[in-house]
Amino acid sequence: MTAAYYDAHNHLQDEALAPHLNRVAGELSSLGLRAAVVNGTCEDDWAGVSELSRRFSWIVPSFGLHPWDAGNRSPDWLEKLRAQLDAHPAAGVGEIGLDRWILDRARPDDPRLAGLRRAPLPEQAEVFSAQLSLATELNRPTTIHCLDAFGALHDLLRTAKRPARGFLLHAYNGPAEMVPGFAELGAYFSFNGAFLDDHKSRHRETFRLIPPDRLLVETDAPAMPVPQPWRTHKLPPAPVGETINHPGNIEAAYAGLATFLGQPLDALAAQIERNFLRLFDPATP
Repeated sequence: MTAAYYDAHNHLQDEALAPHLNRVAGELSSLGLRAAVVNGTCEDDWAGVSELSRRFSWIVPSFGLHPWDAGNRSPDWLEKLRAQLDAHPAAGVGEIGLDRWILDRARPDDPRLAGLRRAPLPEQAEVFSAQLSLATELNRPTTIHCLDAFGALHDLLRTAKRPARGFLLHAYNGPAEMVPGFAELGAYFSFNGAFLDDHKSRHRETFRLIPPDRLLVETDAPAMPVPQPWRTHKLPPAPVGETINHPGNIEAAYAGLATFLGQPLDALAAQIERNFLRLFDPATP
């Protein structure tokens, strides 16, 4: 039996993947990828996500304003987001969230943050809450990014209305002891292949505690490359020399997680398929 793969979180619209898109799509088809959630992060890339969802039937589009981009939003950003969701009835809301890292630990000259006004946490929370409210109103699956702000995120989610379908904490790297509380609120947790790195043992160990019916797998491609020993798909490096994570490394993420958990790959893949459809497929009750 060949495992069926579902990528719970990537950014196929990213310009780093644009020169390789036809190749990547062909290799994903050969791999047997069933579905991938492609997350918009700012107003400027929502059209790209929309176009990809029309081009490839296996894409689940998702539209959101990432906390890194919250400080550069336009006055009518929320109306634009609602319009995208109305135009795509099966779309999710995301990537949204809270990020204290960009405020407290990111380098001032980090090129990924060039040109962005780093919104303070209360402003990020306001933007996040508006999107969560919209997702709840429309009952759309919601993908959440969080760095260094898990306490604030939990407090906000605990007191807010949440989508009945649930929400995804993508590439979860929060405290292990917070897993039960988030799960009680409706969280799913996605394992990223980058966690197979020898220095990410804490991240991996947390996934021993994830309830089986809340477990998903992701690539976050083109970000978060899989370590070389596990990497099954490669792309030429970016012009500045950075590794570009091929979305086909979803295969490696599944294989690494199955090995780590001591589970047969097919059994793990079948569980993840059920979880993915429950969260992201509007036809699944």
